[in-house]
Amino acid sequence: MKFAKTVQGIPQVGIGYDVHRFGKKRRLILGGVRIAYHRGLLGHSDADVLLHALCDALLGAASLGDIGKHFPNTSRKYKNISSLVLLKHVGKMLKAKRFVIIHLDSTLVLQEPEILPYVPKMQRNIARTLGIARSQVSIKATTNERLGFVGRGEGCAALALATVLADGAR
Repeated sequence: MKFAKTVQGIPQVGIGYDVHRFGKKRRLILGGVRIAYHRGLLGHSDADVLLHALCDALLGAASLGDIGKHFPNTSRKYKNISSLVLLKHVGKMLKAKRFVIIHLDSTLVLQEPEILPYVPKMQRNIARTLGIARSQVSIKATTNERLGFVGRGEGCAALALATVLADGAR
């Protein structure tokens, strides 16, 4: 069976999902922004579920694997690292493969805290890190209507969709 090569001007889409549980003695970082809250997310890095989902979406859109492949949680190199650093590296990987980011859409799923006041700064962080316009970064939030682990306030999840354009010169 033959497969068509990616050609110039063809959009490619990737999805990403991440989840982390809340724990004490951690800062809550979402979209590279410190959120005022009494608990943070547990993880090997800063556990920024939003940026992790975006990394996976971008990597998926470019068929480059997933975040665990490139930044394994078994490596001391990534212990407590800012996920903005990981996102920047993913952006460089896409650029090296001649992909152009068209749009990022994401949804944070958490019962609390309220994140709406932080969204503009998250958008700026992501856009600046990837070298794209803030208008190319959409961030939404929803609760889980008190259902499941998110609804009980045990953790936070994020979903992301990345649309990229392959320039065909790979």
